[in-house]
Amino acid sequence: MPGLLYLIPNTLDQTGDNQAEPLAHVIPAHVQAITARLDYFIAENAKTTRAFLKRIARTHPLAKALQEINIAELNVNTNAAQLPILLAPLLAGQDAGLISDAGVPAVADPGANLVRMAHKEGIVVKPLVGPSSLLLAVMASGLNGQSFAFNGYLPTDTIERCKRIKELENRSRQENQTQLFIETPYRNSALLEALVTHCQANTLLCLATDLTLPSEAIRTQTAGNWKRNSTSGKAPDFHKKPTVFLLLAE
Repeated sequence: MPGLLYLIPNTLDQTGDNQAEPLAHVIPAHVQAITARLDYFIAENAKTTRAFLKRIARTHPLAKALQEINIAELNVNTNAAQLPILLAPLLAGQDAGLISDAGVPAVADPGANLVRMAHKEGIVVKPLVGPSSLLLAVMASGLNGQSFAFNGYLPTDTIERCKRIKELENRSRQENQTQLFIETPYRNSALLEALVTHCQANTLLCLATDLTLPSEAIRTQTAGNWKRNSTSGKAPDFHKKPTVFLLLAE
C-alpha cells in the first residue's frame, strides 16, 4: 500500500530572522507532530527545510537525527522525468512530506506537478494547515474575497508589464475580481511605480508585506494616494521584503 503524501506548510520567514518567535504562532502543534515523525521530505530547498526541522525539533523530537533524514529537492530546475523517482519511496509504502521554501506547498510553488502525479498513482494526499501569504493578504486587504485570481509574476519588460497591468485592471473592473500578484522582493518599488503609473487613480491597491512576521505591514488605498505618498517621500518600507500586491478596480 502506498505511503501518504503530506503537504506541509512552512513559515513565511524566508530569511531566518524570525527564528526566535514560537513556531506554534503559525504552525499548529499537530502539524509539527506529523512533520517530526517523517524521515523523507521532498523540498523546494534542502537547506531551508533543515532549518525548519531544527525549529520543529525544539518541541517535537525528530524520527531520526537530522543528518539521517532524506531530503530530496524539487524546484523550478527539476526535470519532469525526475518526478517518478521522488515518488518511488511512497509507492514502496513510505510516508513523505512535500514542503515549500515558505508558506504552503503546491500553491505558487513547483510542487503542484508532483501532487498531480501522486493522484495519478493512487497516493493519498493530505494537506495540512498553515500560513498562505495569498489568502492572508486577501483576508486583510478589504478587497473582494468572493472572487479573486492569483497571477504570479508580472512581465519584467516595461512595455509588456504596462500591457499586463492594464489587462488585469480591466478584468478586475469588468468582473469585480481582486487580482493578486507577487514580485522578486528587490523589485517591489519598480512594480509599485508601474502600478501607480498605469492604473486609474481610483483603483484600489493593497500591499501586504512580511505577513505573520513582527515587521508585518498591510495597507490598502487608491493608486492615486499611493502615487502621492511615493512622490512625497512616504513610500512603503518593503525593499527586499516579501510582498503580495492586490488590485481591485471600481
